[in-house]
Amino acid sequence: MAADVLAYIAGEIRAMHGLYERVLRDVTEEQANRVPPGGHQSLSFCLWHYVRTEDNVIQFVLQRRPTAWMEQGWDVKFGLDSKSQGTGFTDEEAAGLRIDDMAGFRAYMSEVFRRTEAYVPSLTPDDCARMVTVKPLPEMTLLQAVSGFVMTHGYRHLGEIEFAKGLVAPRGGATI
Repeated sequence: MAADVLAYIAGEIRAMHGLYERVLRDVTEEQANRVPPGGHQSLSFCLWHYVRTEDNVIQFVLQRRPTAWMEQGWDVKFGLDSKSQGTGFTDEEAAGLRIDDMAGFRAYMSEVFRRTEAYVPSLTPDDCARMVTVKPLPEMTLLQAVSGFVMTHGYRHLGEIEFAKGLVAPRGGATI
């Protein structure tokens, strides 16, 4: 049963990553950084927040390895904080976050996705049962962390990104 669950989660994550790549394929910096009228954040913020979270959880929290963000100097390349991932930002901070190099960000995102897609299928049932802490939440199993912070969190932000893209670009989501 556990192997079936792992295969399912790995497949869902891979499919979700494909949707991220598809929805962002034609997004310009201007579109990515525009806060829609009445909104509080741009597509850039949602994207950056989600990819940074996946990078942090999969690389640092679960494997105790350096994140792609730090290891490859993406914080310096984008002029953004080395540790922050947007959790707890005020509306003003979220609205002010900019990604001025979408091609560069897509390269960072692809590296994060590549690492996650290599890691998740390598998990064993014993790995999945290991207890981990993703602050500020209480302890959970590694499987709950992967499912919650990557798959559930990722799909939630993908929906936000598709909606935001529909407000700022001629063509919206990844699925149409």
